[in-house]
Amino acid sequence: MKPIYFIINPKAKNGKCFSVWQKIEVRLKLEGISYMAFFTEYPGHAKTLAGLVAAAPDGIEKVVVAVGGDGTIHEVVNGIVNFKHIILGFIPGGSGNDFSRGFQIPKEPEDALRVLLRLIKGKPALIDHGKITMPDHTEHSFINNMGAGFDALIAYEANHSKIKAWLNKLSLGRLVYVYFLIRELFTYKTSQIHLFIDGKEHKFESTWFVTVSNQAFYGGGMKIAPLAEPDDGLLDITVAHKLTRWKLLLVFISVFWGKHVHFKEVKTFRGKQITIQSNVALFVHGDGEHIGYTPLTIEIEQKGLQVLTRRKKNAEITMIKEEANDSC
Repeated sequence: MKPIYFIINPKAKNGKCFSVWQKIEVRLKLEGISYMAFFTEYPGHAKTLAGLVAAAPDGIEKVVVAVGGDGTIHEVVNGIVNFKHIILGFIPGGSGNDFSRGFQIPKEPEDALRVLLRLIKGKPALIDHGKITMPDHTEHSFINNMGAGFDALIAYEANHSKIKAWLNKLSLGRLVYVYFLIRELFTYKTSQIHLFIDGKEHKFESTWFVTVSNQAFYGGGMKIAPLAEPDDGLLDITVAHKLTRWKLLLVFISVFWGKHVHFKEVKTFRGKQITIQSNVALFVHGDGEHIGYTPLTIEIEQKGLQVLTRRKKNAEITMIKEEANDSC
C-alpha cells in the first residue's frame, strides 16, 4: 500500500475534529495500517506540512489525507499542488465539508476511512483545480470554488467570529453564514464588475457577488454551480446582480437546491481564463478562506491533482447518458 500521511486540524469544528481523528487512529491500528500523522498548530500550517511531505526527496507516490474542514483541504491543496506524485484524500471533520459532498466522501469519519483505504488500491481520479493570481503575483489554488463580493465578506466575518465556535458546540455551525448574511444584507453596497471570460468582456452593474466553481457545492451545502464537474476542463461562473435585498434572500434560499439559476438576475458562464475587476476592492475567498481583494485573474489547471473520490469521471457520466439515450 502507498505511504499514507494524515494532516489533522484538531481545532476544526470547535475542536471536535480531534475526536474524529481519535476514531480514525483506533481503526488504523486495529487494521495494522502504517501511517504518519501531523497536527496543525496555526493558520497556514497545513499548507506547510503538506509541502514538506510532498517535497521529501524520495519522490515516491504518497497519499496525503486532510482531516478537517474545507479550510484544511484548501491549505493541503496549496501545499501539494506542484507535486504530481501526491494523491489527495479527505476525511470530513469540519462544519461545512463541501469537498466531501462534491467528491462523494462519506460524512462519517470511519466510513470515509474505509472508502479511502479501498480507493487507495485503485487508480486515483485526475481532477481540475483553479489558480488565482493576485495583483502582487501571489498565487492561490482552489479545488471547490472562489468568490468575490458579498459571499466572500460573509465567509470572512464567519471565520473570524466567536459565534461560529458557539454554534459549532451545538452542531449548528452552518447557521453562522445565515446570521452574517442577514446582518450584512441591509448595509452592503453593491459594485460594478468587469468580468473577462476567455477574452470576452461582460459588464455588470449593482453586483452582489461573483463565484467561480470547480464543483457544485459551497457555503455548507449550497449548490452554487449545479452543472459544475471537476474534471471537464472548465470553470463555472455565477454572477448575481441587480437584485433587491429581499430578492437576494430568496436567491440564497434557492441556492440549496440549485434553483437560483432560474432568476433573471443570476447569470452563468463557463470558461478557462477569468479576470475579475471592480470599481472598489472586494473581499475574495478561496474555498471559503480569505485570500485578499479584487482585482485578480483565474485560470484552470486541467487534471492537475490526483484525488481519491467515489464520483464517476466526467467521461463515464457522458457514456452513461449516451447509453441511456440510445436505449430510448
